[in-house]
Amino acid sequence: MLISVCVASYKRPEGLNRLLTSLNQLTFNKCETPEIEVIIVDNDVTGSASKICTSQLLNFKWKMKYSIEPQQGISYARNKAIACVHKNANFIAFIDDDEVPHPSWLDELLSVQQTHNADVVTGPALPYFIKSDVPNWVIQGKFFEPQRYPTGHPLQVAFTNNVLIRSSILHNIDQIFDERFALSGGEDCHFFMRLYRAGYKLIWADQALVYEWIPESRTNIKWILQRGYLGWSRHSFCERELYPSIILLTIRITKGIALIAQGLCFILPSLIFGQHQLIKALLRIYKGVGTLAGIAGMRYEAYKITQ
Repeated sequence: MLISVCVASYKRPEGLNRLLTSLNQLTFNKCETPEIEVIIVDNDVTGSASKICTSQLLNFKWKMKYSIEPQQGISYARNKAIACVHKNANFIAFIDDDEVPHPSWLDELLSVQQTHNADVVTGPALPYFIKSDVPNWVIQGKFFEPQRYPTGHPLQVAFTNNVLIRSSILHNIDQIFDERFALSGGEDCHFFMRLYRAGYKLIWADQALVYEWIPESRTNIKWILQRGYLGWSRHSFCERELYPSIILLTIRITKGIALIAQGLCFILPSLIFGQHQLIKALLRIYKGVGTLAGIAGMRYEAYKITQ
């Protein structure tokens, strides 16, 4: 069995080095140890990730492929990674360059895939704060904690921060990650929604753990609110396009308005119960506005690099 582990990277040398070191420590107890190729696509035209990859190769026990995608954008980088996958690969995994997998990560994904005969298996990305002095309201509000499900729970969407895909299902898809989302993000949401709509089986693996390294620059109110807005707007945009139903549109509009109303109602009470409750109230508002923005077809280019 051959598994291709794909990583899109952009100017994160420390994160990429951590990731490659941890991928070198993967263990397999539930499944037979597979062949693994790690595919690094550098989205920096200068090839800034090449030194890290060359250094890691000295003691790397898996195969490694490195390539540059000069066209700026997450969709281009991930499509380039797919293009680099060996033709005999059985599965394709995606993980981000600011994450570190648990040693059993891939073993867990494979085990759950085999148990449920799934086409896509995904798991949680748990927060790891780089600096220990995280504000109390961040911890109390659990703003970086992912939603989790029991292993085997069916899903309608997945994301590329922790996922395993049966490679054969990609053979008949011309454009895996839609290039319209290259600078806005949401290309993975759109792709996995398409798979679900086509009848493929998406399953949750709760013990397939990866840890997202959270820098200090993200532990602030602005970043958390912006993430809430972007996540919900992307999801609504994809639903609007893939499920063009008046009923669904009405439900999403109602949900967006309800979130805004809830947030506004909770602002005053939150002043009594602590800062984290105030931020939760604001986050509801941002999610509601994002929902309506996505329905309206608005997309923010979060990955656009200004010169």
